[in-house]
Amino acid sequence: MGKRDFGNVIEIMKNDFRAARSNPIVVITLIAIIILPSLYAVININACWDPYEKTNDMDFAIANMDNGTEYQGLKLNVGEDLVEGLKNETRFHWVYVDEDTLREGVHNGTYYAGIIIPQNLSKNVVSITTDDPQSAKLVYIVNDKTNPVAPRITQQGANMIYNEMNAKIIQFINLAAYGKLGELQSGLASGASQMSSGAAQLSSGAAQVSSGASQVASGEAQVVDGANQITDGASQLSTGAEQVSTGWSTVQDKVSQAESKINISQQDIDKLPDGKAKDTINTLIGYKNSANQLIQGTNDVAQGSLKLSASSAELAQGSAQLAEGSLSLAAGAQLLSNGAAYALITAASSLSSAANSLSDVTGINETLLGEYFYAPITLDKIEEFPSDHYGDQVAPFYIVLSMWVGALITSAMLSAGTSTGTKYSPLEMYFGKLALFIALSILQAIVTIVFTFAIGVHVDNLGMFIFTSIFVSVIFMTLIYSFVSAVGQVGKMVAILLLVFQISGTGGIYPIEIMNPIFQALYPYLPMTYAINIVRETVLGLIWSNYIPSFLVLMAIAIATIILSLIIKEKADKASHFFEEKLEDSGLF
Repeated sequence: MGKRDFGNVIEIMKNDFRAARSNPIVVITLIAIIILPSLYAVININACWDPYEKTNDMDFAIANMDNGTEYQGLKLNVGEDLVEGLKNETRFHWVYVDEDTLREGVHNGTYYAGIIIPQNLSKNVVSITTDDPQSAKLVYIVNDKTNPVAPRITQQGANMIYNEMNAKIIQFINLAAYGKLGELQSGLASGASQMSSGAAQLSSGAAQVSSGASQVASGEAQVVDGANQITDGASQLSTGAEQVSTGWSTVQDKVSQAESKINISQQDIDKLPDGKAKDTINTLIGYKNSANQLIQGTNDVAQGSLKLSASSAELAQGSAQLAEGSLSLAAGAQLLSNGAAYALITAASSLSSAANSLSDVTGINETLLGEYFYAPITLDKIEEFPSDHYGDQVAPFYIVLSMWVGALITSAMLSAGTSTGTKYSPLEMYFGKLALFIALSILQAIVTIVFTFAIGVHVDNLGMFIFTSIFVSVIFMTLIYSFVSAVGQVGKMVAILLLVFQISGTGGIYPIEIMNPIFQALYPYLPMTYAINIVRETVLGLIWSNYIPSFLVLMAIAIATIILSLIIKEKADKASHFFEEKLEDSGLF
């Protein structure tokens, strides 16, 4: 650009700034142009500040029709528990009505949504402990016509109630099963104790039989004495056998009771995850299956002992035969004692071990256990670049959008100029008029920055935010001014068309991945895509590797647009001016 060209550019600038302050009407108009874009950003950011935290004024109806029920002598009303919990929940304005009022209210738009808690809710919850479990149901009614966003918001309330009820049901089921395991553990421990006692008496009785038989063999005079001891020993064998039978019957009863109360099938057991609980249950079922066999064996021991007692008198009448028979009896009794006592002690030890395994579970504090069953898995949330308000998150989009709107308003209100009929060249006219537009863009950015802080938007990097906001505003003004300067009204239409696509196609609010494929294809070529990226970095947390590429791309778009516009203006300035005149002559533009 030569000396004369530069002088003409300065002359155009001076004329524009002189005209800008020539009269009050012009000044007021320019002030409006400066302020209006910032209002666009501020109003939208403020409207979105905390949309999901201001739902406490939205009417959400609740109709609790639950009649309640009883469980193990205690009254249970899940519906009342849910309603009581909602009194401390302020995310919605809960309105408690009957079922007919709720249905009519949601239908006519009085309530955005409602939930009906049926009469049999508690009964169905308790039915899970019976042989005929029934699903507990809630009825959620929502009016989709009232507002496009309201159904999505009320869905959160429905999910909250649904999750609360499921948590209570899971807690109830697990605590009920926990109680049955406690009864089973107690029964197993009792049975094991009785079996151990019976095994000891068997061993003692067998020892007395052996002692008596030895006395018979040592002398006929002691036959009667030995026979009496054999009788006593046989009697204790019988008593011990009966106690063993009683112990195993107790075990069998407890296992059967627990099995019927817990109501768990082998198919259900197979679905359980491998672990201590599953192993213990399978062990118990094995004990139950072998109980009948061992009881039959102990009954045989008892019958044999009774026969032994009856035949002791006959032994006293024949000393020779008694001596030989008593020795055989002693050997048999000792063998019986060793085998039976060992089997019973082993079984008692296994039952005791099983009881101890269950004790590890049933010994847990029930309050802590209830909390565990309520939430067996917790989610530990870690937030990167957290923000206190939804308004902070949408601020980058609305700030950038307001700057595009500001540049569009400015270019629509002010003349971009034409060199036709003047002493200025298209190049001189372009740069000369650009100065006023740039000055207005800087003022628009400053006002937007001030208002953004005024409504409480948190900014992570203040210095970079101010610089970036001004940079984006200047770039956008340059782009739209270039469109209008090159092709007049057509340039304005191009700017408006770009605005339409950039509202949805830049990932400012919704992830671009969920948008229409057309927007996904346009995303890399839209200026606001990169402007939003760099403003977002300064507002929510600056990462230079994200900031610099977007900054450079935005700068490249501006330079390419300036070059292209100058070429078009140089070649088509007269044609553009002719087009503008025809539009003005129509009286419509």
